[in-house]
Amino acid sequence: MPSLIGGLVCCISFLALEVQATYRLHGGYHPRQHQADSPIVSRQTFQRGFQQQQPFQSVQQETHCKSRPLDLVFIIDSSRSVRPQEFEKVKIFLADMVDTLEIGADATRVAVVNYASTVKIEFLLKTHFDKPGLKAALARIESLAAGTMTGLAIKTAMEETFTEGSGARLTNKNIAKVAIIVTDGRPQDTVEEVAAAARAAGIEIYAVGVDRADMKSLRLMASLPLDEHVFYVETYGVIEKLTSKFRETLCGVDACALGHDCDHICVNNNNNNSYACKCREGYTLNADKKTCSRSLQNQNQNQNQNQNQNQNQNQNGSGSNEDANEMSGNELSEDACMCEAQIAFQMKMQSTIKQLTNKLDDLSRKVTQFGVRR
Repeated sequence: MPSLIGGLVCCISFLALEVQATYRLHGGYHPRQHQADSPIVSRQTFQRGFQQQQPFQSVQQETHCKSRPLDLVFIIDSSRSVRPQEFEKVKIFLADMVDTLEIGADATRVAVVNYASTVKIEFLLKTHFDKPGLKAALARIESLAAGTMTGLAIKTAMEETFTEGSGARLTNKNIAKVAIIVTDGRPQDTVEEVAAAARAAGIEIYAVGVDRADMKSLRLMASLPLDEHVFYVETYGVIEKLTSKFRETLCGVDACALGHDCDHICVNNNNNNSYACKCREGYTLNADKKTCSRSLQNQNQNQNQNQNQNQNQNQNGSGSNEDANEMSGNELSEDACMCEAQIAFQMKMQSTIKQLTNKLDDLSRKVTQFGVRR
């Protein structure tokens, strides 16, 4: 009797292993694998996954920061108080700033206004659209010496560089106009009124003071909030440290990369870190400004194509029917593969059960023979 029980246990174990192997071989249902392969994820699953990744959020946000297009004008003080070696530091600072920006006709454009007692426009926004040429032009700038006419420099920048003829883009292009003033002294002319006029014209002003710079004048020139637009460093030797600060300040967030619900195409609005949705050709944007529908013209074209196809099928007769059958077969190929797997599984199960039945019959005969002998 113990041998009989042992034989039954062995047979059942064999059957279980065979069924499990067959089930996996022919693509049986695996809950974990199915969940991993499924393109549909529930809102709860997404939220749990997002919460688990929160510790890495700061790294993700770093990659979503990108240089937004600007019309950028540097207004640099090269008066007598700025020593030659200090002026070289200013030029290095400008070159480092350029390295952090995406330069181009459709990206950031840069101009430089150099001033002392007089004002000199070194180059306009339309002059350089590549970094090597722009940085070479920065290296060639020379100091002017003499006085500090900061107000005149701001007025010149507003009237002669932030214009369409000088390369500035139209207001409807949503390209920010930014001026960065670098000075180490007290203006010898008035700056309050001209700076207010520039801000009213849509120019965002940053004021950088070095060493003996007059903080009151810097605050009169800069845009609001002042704590985000006024900077001060003790010497020109450390002005390069402001590069990373401006990198963060002038950074535009890639709103599309952070996540969007556009049906087709997401377009960043670089001016306010938002996005808008667009549709592919042949589709129109719905009232919700997110989803897309086929345009009427596209629908008419599809209807005409379908009518032409139907006419061709009627003319071709049986040949078109064969094509239709072939297309139908292609559409059902996925279901057919599933049916084949199920049939194979059933056949394997039947074979396994038959083998097990034979073994049980053989075992029964041996038990009967063993009882007769006793």
